[in-house]
Amino acid sequence: MDTIRVLLIEDNRLLRDGIAAMLNGNGGFEVVARSDDGDTIRELKNAGKAPDIVLLDLGLEKASSLKLMALLRDELPDARVIAMDILPEQVDMVEFVQAGGSGFILKSASADDYIKTIKAVAQGTNVLPSVLTTSLFTQIVESALKSGEGLPDDAIKLTQREREIVDLISEGMSNKEIAIRLHIATYTVKSHVHNILEKLALSSRLQIAAFARKDQPE
Repeated sequence: MDTIRVLLIEDNRLLRDGIAAMLNGNGGFEVVARSDDGDTIRELKNAGKAPDIVLLDLGLEKASSLKLMALLRDELPDARVIAMDILPEQVDMVEFVQAGGSGFILKSASADDYIKTIKAVAQGTNVLPSVLTTSLFTQIVESALKSGEGLPDDAIKLTQREREIVDLISEGMSNKEIAIRLHIATYTVKSHVHNILEKLALSSRLQIAAFARKDQPE
């Protein structure tokens, strides 16, 4: 295709405008619409301006990204969706792929990475993060949790804030709910969750909840 038509759904206006300017200035792209939610999806369909690619913020504040995925499948079935996020969590990415997503890119990626990812996905390639690849160490830890053996105390060095977040995750709270409870930004919670996953060698929130249950005193 000569020009890749892009729908950009991102609730950070500065980032949204920056990505749009980068793509429109590249020559091989046309940003047909930009929005902080999914309101433009049906408008584009009705106007006959269906995009080839949808860049979708995975952590929208106003709308559920996964619900938007369902709407995109219904209204723009030929569009391929690339998720954007700061620090991806494996469970989010699995749900995104199951919902029909085709690619992923970190918001901190370079302009060149954005362009390469969009072009690759537009050509039919699935571009997914390495976070979806479970390491051998993660499998060992998961096996220890399931067996009830647990992990050595000296292997777990969580901060007080991280332990608070582990407890709230075990209660079933989302990142947004945790942010409200602790009076911190959602992206700060995501950063803490990322650190927790790294320290415990886990790969999902469900595993964090399992760890919290095993860590409780009898």
